Amino acid sequence: MNTSINAVGFNLSEDQQTLIEKKLERVKYADDLIVDLAFKVKEDKKFIFDTTINFRWGASCHVSSDDYDFAAGLNKLMDVMDQKIKKEKDKIQQKG
Repeated sequence: MNTSINAVGFNLSEDQQTLIEKKLERVKYADDLIVDLAFKVKEDKKFIFDTTINFRWGASCHVSSDDYDFAAGLNKLMDVMDQKIKKEKDKIQQKG
């Protein structure tokens, strides 16, 4: 899985970068399912998280969340992302 993390309008601190990488460990189970994951964080009064996940079978999904607190917004995003990945995985397993 290729992961790109991009900050827009501000510089990610080392702590924020580490937190994102730590949270992405949560979806490591899907390493073989995901081709790449584009992670974008924008700061505009609050933190806006946008992620595009490209699966190896050609499907892709977009997940986003926002919050005034960086960690809370990231947690929201990871919850939704985890559900989306599991849903895609189940869909593919049912077809196969």
